[in-house]
Amino acid sequence: MTRTEKTAHTADAPGPGAEGLDAHLVVDRGAFRLDVALTAAPGDVVALLGPNGAGKTTALRALAGLVPLDGGHLRLDGALLDRTPPESRPVGVVFQDYLLFPHLSALDNVAFGPRCRGAGKAEARARASELLDRMGLADHAGARPRRLSGGQAQRVALARALATRPRLLLLDEPLAALDARTRLDVRAQLRRHLAAFEAVAVLVTHDPLDAMVLADRLVVVEDGRVVQEGTPGDVARRPRTDYIAHLVGLNLYQGRADGHTVHVGAGPVITTTEDLTGPVFVAFPPGAVTLHRERPTASSARNLWRCEIAGLETHGDQIRADLTGELSLTADLTTPAAAELGLQPGVAVWATVKAAQTHAYPA
Repeated sequence: MTRTEKTAHTADAPGPGAEGLDAHLVVDRGAFRLDVALTAAPGDVVALLGPNGAGKTTALRALAGLVPLDGGHLRLDGALLDRTPPESRPVGVVFQDYLLFPHLSALDNVAFGPRCRGAGKAEARARASELLDRMGLADHAGARPRRLSGGQAQRVALARALATRPRLLLLDEPLAALDARTRLDVRAQLRRHLAAFEAVAVLVTHDPLDAMVLADRLVVVEDGRVVQEGTPGDVARRPRTDYIAHLVGLNLYQGRADGHTVHVGAGPVITTTEDLTGPVFVAFPPGAVTLHRERPTASSARNLWRCEIAGLETHGDQIRADLTGELSLTADLTTPAAAELGLQPGVAVWATVKAAQTHAYPA
């Protein structure tokens, strides 16, 4: 099933008695309360994305049965799992540090789950061997975890989670322990394996690239609540919080639209090409911002704000400037452009953005 097909069929959320995941996770921890609803159909890959402390790992542990629910419900393929012990749930988990048994070979690590579920040794090993072959690890079946690279250990952990044929696969920051070079390769491999997985997969991550590449749908959690959900493209195009805007690299403002003009608080206005009325968000990329030392007179840009350089940092092959003033924003410039403008913290500048480079949408 292609990502487009999977996204289309995600729209029909499963209900009681249906196949797939239907969860409302409520966990009280004194000052912190998790209250998150999750639905997914078989074949869906859902990413829980959010900052540290948002409740992502608590949600994953609740799905696994490692944290009891204080409210809500958890159904998988129509079966209520609220009181089902973790070892009896049709759930596979890939932990952040993989937690492979150091004294067992890769083959026996993968065979461990089926053996615990009652499979004979020969049957369990045959299933493990098949999975390791599918993961491209047939030549490493006899290796113990310390002899495996980070990417190989991640694939063994995934094979072990799949060996019990789970109806729900949970992945807790599955790429966090890898270096940048290994991460690139393993991410591509993991995407292929998840695309072939026929049940529900839930991925927990704080890395937007992992989420965008691996998942069909994003559920963004902040302070224990869902603040936005949708396809990766929808979330990237229409962020609804500063956290999401920062992740996808956009300047984001909330204001009130009157036609093509958006009033941001009691201060500045932003001119857009969209004709809207009422509460809206306005977003534009840092690369859409042009800086000038003097007020421009020949610019065709409809938006012009007087600002001050608050900070400068290297951002890829560009310089990112943080600006304060009439409108707080970030701007990306080439290194020669920044040098030509003589940009330093405290320097006054004029920032311009063309209306066509802004994007306004209902709040």
